[in-house]
Amino acid sequence: MTQSLSSVIPGLTEQTSTEAVISALRTLPQRPLQFHLHGTVLVPAGYHVTEVKAVTIEAMDCGGKANTWRETVVQLMDGSAEEAKAGFMTNRKFLAIYDRVVKHIPVRPDAEIRFEYGNAAQPAMQYHVTHVEIASEQIVVHLSTPGVQCKAGAACGLPAEASAEECAPESGCCAPQAPILLS
Repeated sequence: MTQSLSSVIPGLTEQTSTEAVISALRTLPQRPLQFHLHGTVLVPAGYHVTEVKAVTIEAMDCGGKANTWRETVVQLMDGSAEEAKAGFMTNRKFLAIYDRVVKHIPVRPDAEIRFEYGNAAQPAMQYHVTHVEIASEQIVVHLSTPGVQCKAGAACGLPAEASAEECAPESGCCAPQAPILLS
């Protein structure tokens, strides 16, 4: 049996909803919009918003529990050297792109928003949003790298702060199992 669709992703405690980010950007004055990872610019000036995805995930964790949730994924791509000279996209331009998308696809306001970015030097990855910061010269969306967690948690014998590597082997749900030999 699957859970109802919601923005709560089993096993994850920190997430930022699409509505929280979009509402924050709407209330701020027009400024260049930057995306930072660990305090430094991740996505360089001249970037494009290449896709906005309304994603439904249907998954079964290692404890055998089925779950369904939604995410909004905004894909960013490097622009040309000429576009980089023009600077960063403003929050207003970003919102105009987002508003055009939501007229055509069902983006859920309560879904976690993630930003996907990669280039020739680094593989594409989906980043979580930690917070949005307004500065005098720009708006910064702070991102964090994703992690992997055992979503079955207690069903696997894990304390709340444990990682998948600490899953109790006797639970049989997370740890590698001995091979079954067929004769």
